[in-house]
Amino acid sequence: MNHNFPVFTTDNECQDCYKCVRHCHCKAIRIVNARAAVIPELCVCCGTCVKVCPAHAKKIRSDLSRLRFLLENKEVLYASVAPSFVGYFKGVSINRLAGALRKLGFAGVSETALGAELVSAETGRIVRESDRKLFISSACPASVDYIRKYAPEYTDCIVPVVSPVMAHAKLLKRTYGDHIKVVFFGPCAAKKNEADRSPDVLSLAVTFESLRSLLEEKEIRLDEVEDAVLAPKAAEEGRAYSLEGGMNDTLRGNDPDIRYVAVSGLANIGRLLSGSAPLNAHGGKKIFIECLACHGGCVNGPVMPEDGSDLETLMNTMDLSASASSLGRAKEVEMEEKPDRDVPARKTPTEAEIVAALETVGKHSPADELNCGGCGYNSCREFAAAMIDGKAETSMCLSYLRTISQKTSNALIKYIPASVVIVDNNLQIIECNRHFAKMCGEDALAAYDSCGNLTGADLRSLIEFSDLFESAFAGGSGDLERFNQIYGDRIFNISVFSITAGRTVGAVIQDVTQSELHREKVAEKAREVIRKNVTTVQKIAQYLGEHMAETEIILREVAGSYSEIKDKKDGDGK
Repeated sequence: MNHNFPVFTTDNECQDCYKCVRHCHCKAIRIVNARAAVIPELCVCCGTCVKVCPAHAKKIRSDLSRLRFLLENKEVLYASVAPSFVGYFKGVSINRLAGALRKLGFAGVSETALGAELVSAETGRIVRESDRKLFISSACPASVDYIRKYAPEYTDCIVPVVSPVMAHAKLLKRTYGDHIKVVFFGPCAAKKNEADRSPDVLSLAVTFESLRSLLEEKEIRLDEVEDAVLAPKAAEEGRAYSLEGGMNDTLRGNDPDIRYVAVSGLANIGRLLSGSAPLNAHGGKKIFIECLACHGGCVNGPVMPEDGSDLETLMNTMDLSASASSLGRAKEVEMEEKPDRDVPARKTPTEAEIVAALETVGKHSPADELNCGGCGYNSCREFAAAMIDGKAETSMCLSYLRTISQKTSNALIKYIPASVVIVDNNLQIIECNRHFAKMCGEDALAAYDSCGNLTGADLRSLIEFSDLFESAFAGGSGDLERFNQIYGDRIFNISVFSITAGRTVGAVIQDVTQSELHREKVAEKAREVIRKNVTTVQKIAQYLGEHMAETEIILREVAGSYSEIKDKKDGDGK
């Protein structure tokens, strides 16, 4: 668990569901002891795993402690607020949010959209003036990192311009001085990478979720604070950047030779860039691709609510955005930044290694490769490669676990020294062993030996105590119930239990005839011993009674004689 990386897993909350693996397009997840860990060198911080984790074990680093430190040290802080605030703080204006941030201690509050307008202006200039034919936006840091790592051949196509938040931070520092510190607030995890890489420009990147937590901690209510003026001014068309296609809207001019494409979601970006079309274009026209890591744009960032991109939010965002082009805006700050390739080191396993890994999960031929995706990987061979790379475990293969479970169950049922049967709610046999078939008679045993099972047979036609199973279905409890049942000249001990309430019931049946007969013989011998002991005690009591009577008579005679002698002596003395 790496708490320093923008995205991490809280181990004790991870429920080994592998949902993060299934949804991570980069497969930047390593499973160790059934717990998912983010692999920093592979991760682009899109935050998808945070959004889909049902146990909320995936976290985005909050950085609130660092923000508190800056506030307590009376640093001069300026906030850069992402345009997607419309979907997170519903019904709250940017000026009201600015008032809350000023109350927290910020010297000024500004819109990241101002930086977006500068980015669009510079991007538009480069696209118009360059001889290149294919251009990819630099606005989304997660998309840029994805291309650098997983489509490196397209890295040179990324427009060499900083992201909106970096342009905005530079603008604020140029306006208010290099001594100020800029803190970004938005829905993004990838912005934390930018802050980590360039802390002298962007001091912190904090999510809207963390901001709400801090406001609640300081008891600042958004419906009670006063509006504040934005610094240095309000944004215009740049507010559309949070929507898919929003950047393209700020770039369109009158040039018929430029085509604009918008794509969101890493999987879609991967598909778009995986084709065989030449990098230099299509029909001689220039192509600009706006790439966003989150489906639909920043309005669906990892901390955004489910309704963060509903129609009302989209319309409100567009209403706040000016219908204008950014082309022709002045270049107010230095904005050049050329990304480099950052291809992670990957070892390609040999075919022999793949085959050996597949065999560990019971896949010995192509027919065994179900490619079900339950492990989170697109194919069994991809899963095998992940196992070789130490990113996956055999327990992630659901078909393998099911096979092992079934074999274990079959072995237990087959070799347990008692009759075992499992039936459905129609009292049709699902599974049984040979002991049960033998108990049911020669015909049932012959059928079992012929077919290897009695699956589908009606239990009522085989035994006379099927009512015990019906009672188990009616009760619905999983508790074990035991019965002794006389069946012909035999005595059975029957343990009935519910497997799936109302659907399946199982029973273990033991022939205890000999045990019961032996127990009865023991009991009879015990009763005989007791009778003899009682007779002996009675005789002893009789003898003791007669002896006590004789003793009493003798003692009385002795006592009488002693009294007569004493009286005679007393008379002579007088």
